[in-house]
Amino acid sequence: MNEKSLIKLIKSTLNSGYIGDDCAYLEDLGIVVTQDSLVEDVHFKRDLITPFQLGYKTVMVNISDICASGAEPKYMTISLSLPDTVDENFVKDFYEGAKKASKDVKIAGGDLTGSDKIYISAAAIGSDDGRKISSRANAKAGYKLIVSGEHGNSAYGLCLLLENNVTPTERINNKFISAHLMPAAQREFSKAIAENIKDDYAMMDTSDGLADALIQIAQASGVRLEIDTSKIPHDPVVDIDTVLYGGEDYQLVAAVPEYMLKNLNAYTIIGDVNTGNTGLVIDGEFYTDIDSKLYKHFKE
Repeated sequence: MNEKSLIKLIKSTLNSGYIGDDCAYLEDLGIVVTQDSLVEDVHFKRDLITPFQLGYKTVMVNISDICASGAEPKYMTISLSLPDTVDENFVKDFYEGAKKASKDVKIAGGDLTGSDKIYISAAAIGSDDGRKISSRANAKAGYKLIVSGEHGNSAYGLCLLLENNVTPTERINNKFISAHLMPAAQREFSKAIAENIKDDYAMMDTSDGLADALIQIAQASGVRLEIDTSKIPHDPVVDIDTVLYGGEDYQLVAAVPEYMLKNLNAYTIIGDVNTGNTGLVIDGEFYTDIDSKLYKHFKE
């Protein structure tokens, strides 16, 4: 059973109207809430990432979910389960990285326990004040599909790391490796949309791959998304499969009405939302399921 099947099972068991997007929107409280887990040897390997980078990435992946909702990131909690092989220096460096990534987002607490390997669980809270919150179920025919930034860089960077011939200098200066180890949440892109849009809209980050975000929006909204891969911004060295399915870029993809484009400075139109059979059309080829193509972690 895969993650998506389990989410459907949990949602139906709880009969919950909050489960479905990466953030739960608690409208009565004016907040969105998200939670993510990072597990050693599944989401990261200790020899490929420093404690500082791990703390930084932990914060950024949660802030990215808040940004995908359109909310303003405000608070975080971080829980660590640590084996005996981890010392105080690891913890200090981890939280230095977390502090660097959080900026104005306050880390308000968490929990510490022992374990057989490193487990990280982080939760983030965002505010809806002055912003319209997105949902992947809000894409409508006639909307434009837009993205922030380049795609495929993180997965390409992971491939470089796994080649085992990357020098310490390259780990610091290589843009692909940096995209994987120290991603940047797209706070300004999110803010520009959420503060200016008047209509319902869909937005997701590309943590599980651009194509995965697109097909989830299509399925949740009951629409047909059509994209042209030649329009997707990416580095020429990154192949189109990595661009579409690589994952962990933490860029944003949004389905918005055309009038919104004048309020944005940095975006690329990659396609359109249309009526028709629900699914994703990539360069004229129609898909209803792309799970077999998606990025896999080290072990699942």
